[in-house]
Amino acid sequence: QVQLVESGGGLVQAGGSLSLSCAASGRSVSSYAMGWFRQAPGKEREFVGAIYWSGGSTYADSVKGRFTISRDNVKNTIYLQMNSLKPEDTAVYSCAVHRGGSHYSGTLYLTGEYDYWGQGNQVTVAS
Repeated sequence: QVQLVESGGGLVQAGGSLSLSCAASGRSVSSYAMGWFRQAPGKEREFVGAIYWSGGSTYADSVKGRFTISRDNVKNTIYLQMNSLKPEDTAVYSCAVHRGGSHYSGTLYLTGEYDYWGQGNQVTVAS
């Protein structure tokens, strides 16, 4: 079992920056891909980006160039740095562990391919 706890987020003006952390416990996730997703009110959960065990990352077009995902395997934690935030980025952000197993290198954008999820953290961008 893996437990994920997100922290960070909050309220920021448009154009500002926020960061989120996702700390894993229970077992090491250093060799697993992990993703960030978000869900705005009245909308389905959507892929934001993900990071492979190797450190490589992939992003949704809507956040590409503005968001950056990183990981610290010593701390068993991944991060989401969000810059140039827009009101449409307002959502509850969640991290998750991909079920592809150790050293998975396939696609990462499908919500249904993640097993363990954090509780979610609110990010609100005011216009």
